Amino acid sequence: MCGFGGTGSAFAAHQHRGFGEAGSACGGRSASRHLDGSCASVVGIDDYDYCVPAGIAITRAVSAALGDCELTHLERVPIDVEMARAQHRQYEQALREAGYVVEHLESTNEMPDSVFVEDIAVVFDELAIITRPGAASRRIETAAVAGALARHRPLHVIEAPGTVDGGDVLVAGRQVFVGLSTRTTDHGAGQMARLLEPYGYTVREVVVHDCLHLKSAMTTLSDDLLLVNPAWIDSGMFDGFALVEVDAEEPMAANALRLDDRVLYSASFPRTAARLERRGLRVECVPASEVAKAEGAVTCCSLILRSL
Repeated sequence: MCGFGGTGSAFAAHQHRGFGEAGSACGGRSASRHLDGSCASVVGIDDYDYCVPAGIAITRAVSAALGDCELTHLERVPIDVEMARAQHRQYEQALREAGYVVEHLESTNEMPDSVFVEDIAVVFDELAIITRPGAASRRIETAAVAGALARHRPLHVIEAPGTVDGGDVLVAGRQVFVGLSTRTTDHGAGQMARLLEPYGYTVREVVVHDCLHLKSAMTTLSDDLLLVNPAWIDSGMFDGFALVEVDAEEPMAANALRLDDRVLYSASFPRTAARLERRGLRVECVPASEVAKAEGAVTCCSLILRSL
């Protein structure tokens, strides 16, 4: 079964050991703790304990206009914005409990899709690429995301006429798969390849059909393990990878967010979640029913930056 985390605690930058109980490194209320209760120490500094985050997760608020989102493959149905916001808060809390510092950006009514922040950038250890979304209505989202990322990574941009949605970019180790879809063009994929080649990444193009993005059909569980819906992707292109197929009754279940020590996953797909757990993965489920009505999923709602 999918696991739900507890309430967690705030990150402490540092606390002096002298304020802890019985002189223990992490024994008192004043001692620094990870969200799982463990401590981290900095080598060579005996007087302080530090909580070292797994990384940063950039998220964006659910717009009041989410019901006016772009749709390609789904029929428009009513979206409960307040429920979507409540679910998004649970998602952000799950990220915190996984050890990530959440940087939350605000939204406006002019940006109905902006909660899907993944589409606006692709983040690597060495750089971040600001995309040029395939839906013209989403290009006003890029400025705030670029501003947030500029504090953490050198920035590069996809330029016209190319388009790329971050949901079409799958990174598995040094291999980068770019889905050619209604949102991402071969021109945009070519720019991705030229930007990443100096850093040792290999870019391969993949044709996407019957779904919005590549990550609707496939996501990474580890550098050599992929979760796939074989009806929406040619899984024969992924020689060298082990594959976990979604349950046939859960075709939308191929989207999982790989974190440092766990996989964040939609609570809507218990059969596929059980398959992941049988592979030895730690699966933490969150409700995502409302963003799913907007063709969104768990990877869509954050940009994950690993600690370097």
